Amino acid sequence: MNAPQPSDLGFIHRFEPATRPALPPLLLLHGTGGDENDLIPLGARIAPGSALLSPRGKVRENGMARFFRRLAEGVFDLDDLKARTHELGDFVERARAAYALARPIAIGYSNGANIASALMLLRPDVLAGAVLMRGTVPLVPDEPSDLGGIPVLILTGNADPMVSFDRRAALPDLLAKAGAAVTAMEIDAGHGLTPEDLAIAARWLAQRG
Repeated sequence: MNAPQPSDLGFIHRFEPATRPALPPLLLLHGTGGDENDLIPLGARIAPGSALLSPRGKVRENGMARFFRRLAEGVFDLDDLKARTHELGDFVERARAAYALARPIAIGYSNGANIASALMLLRPDVLAGAVLMRGTVPLVPDEPSDLGGIPVLILTGNADPMVSFDRRAALPDLLAKAGAAVTAMEIDAGHGLTPEDLAIAARWLAQRG
């Protein structure tokens, strides 16, 4: 059977081939209002030479792209989240075939971090790891997940107005209980990303290369 072609993968996306093929590819998942171009510079900076796969979220909220619907700030449409998570997982599997990629490490920011967490919990075979920046618990799966020790870096901001302390603390606990090897760090920041986030993520990814 022929591999699927890039135009048939189901998401508008951008792909940057690896210049160092031995490095794990990155799945770049933008925040609300972003698109497939937003995290390409970040990916190139924190993992020079890695292949970069960056889809655009399909949900529109007040004209802004997201990966799944929410009912209010911090209140997720769980049925839509589950459906969109499986849709994204299918895209990653098709993209791996089309571009001859290994399992990627997700780099998710805000809404992108949340769907990356959901992807690990609902489709634990899709990702090789994740860097989750300014995320929260997206859902608690109906059946226990087994993440088999995959590495996860969680970066939270101590002054993040969009994610409470309790919700920041709950995500590492949930993923660790599901079997991930979690490294969680809180930095002096709000919801936006800082140079410290990038430096920490780059060091962490260098250990996986």
